[in-house]
Formats: sequence, structure tokens, C-alpha cells
Amino acid sequence: MTDRSTLADIPGLVRVENTSPEELAARCLEMTSDVYPHQQVYGEYCTIQEYVDCPPEATYDYLSRGHHLEEWTCSLRGFEPAGAPGLWSGHDLLEKGTRIYCRTEAHPGAMTVDYHCAWDQGDELWMVYLMRVVPAALVLGRSGSLITWTNCRHPYYRRNPHPDLAPHPDRRWVGEYWDLFYAGHTLEMHNLKAILEHRHRNGLPVSTSPAKQVAR
Repeated sequence: MTDRSTLADIPGLVRVENTSPEELAARCLEMTSDVYPHQQVYGEYCTIQEYVDCPPEATYDYLSRGHHLEEWTCSLRGFEPAGAPGLWSGHDLLEKGTRIYCRTEAHPGAMTVDYHCAWDQGDELWMVYLMRVVPAALVLGRSGSLITWTNCRHPYYRRNPHPDLAPHPDRRWVGEYWDLFYAGHTLEMHNLKAILEHRHRNGLPVSTSPAKQVAR
């Protein structure tokens, strides 16, 4: 049992011990709006989610094979080994001449797939795309998968740490796209859903095995 005395000196806690159910409901109502500003919802964190009619094991396997980024993302193409173990580099066609570096970290027990990326250099992979596959049977009571995808606004989104590595001086920085992350990632999630559902529905292999593959 929790020793409640260890919480007594922590300011700002809202618990039934210091707030009535009626007060809790009133506070929650005050915090609930019909409309939320984009900046309030997606200013520092961008999370999207989607149901996919494809078995979770196949969905996870597809995401864990990093070369599939070339299929479902809008602009990442041409990945090749970049020298360091597990590190691959490709092109982000959003901006001419831009290289993107990526390492895929996948954990089958939790079905999490994290893409650690960066523009221009592969020494500090600070653009981290956090994805998780959840069996839809567990949370939605139906077959298939729930995919969640979160990005956090690392300080480097606001300031390019290596401006000297830009392919040309007027290249837009990735952080300038932050306000479009929700929309852009939603488009890519729709791509992901379409690919997985098409292959599963038609009895096709969900994952592909090209000659070169981003390491897992």
C-alpha cells in the first residue's frame, strides 16, 4: 500500500484526498474546450494514431524493416549503408541535396519501432520518430492493429546545430516544417495504412526483402 505521507509535501497534486469528485469534474470541465489552437496541441509534441486492418505481428515486422521508409514516407528515398553499424543514409527529397541518416531500433516484445534520424550528419541522431503497434483486439475489440506515432520538438528543430553542413545556403531547415508535422505525418500514416491493408487484403507478403535493407 502507498504511504500517503510521502506525498503530503508535494505541491500541486490533485487527488481525491484533497479534491472532491465534484471539484474534480468542475476542473476537468474548465480544461475541456470545443476548439484547441494548433500550437497548444502540437506545439511541442506531435502524436497521431491510426487503425490498420492488418495483423499486429505483420504490421510490426513491416515497420521494423527500415527500408520500408522508402515506401510509406512522402520523401525519404535511396537508403544505403553509411559505414557505422546499423546506420544508413538516404535522401530527403523535401529539400534538394539533403541527406538524412537513420538507425532503426525495434523491440519485438513491446512492438515498438523508433527511427533515430538527422539531416546532414549521422553522429547525433536527434530526430526521433517513436512508433508503437498495439493489437487492436486489446484496445478496440477488433482484429488488426493500432499504430501510434509521436515526435518531440527537440531544440535542434528551432536551431540547426550544423549549418555548415547544409547542401546550399538557402536550404530550408527541417524545423521550419514543424507546424506541418501533424498534416504531413497524417498523410504518411495514410500511406502506411493503404500499403499494409492492400497487401494483407490481397494475400500478398506485407514485408518486402530488397537487396539492400536498413538494418534492424
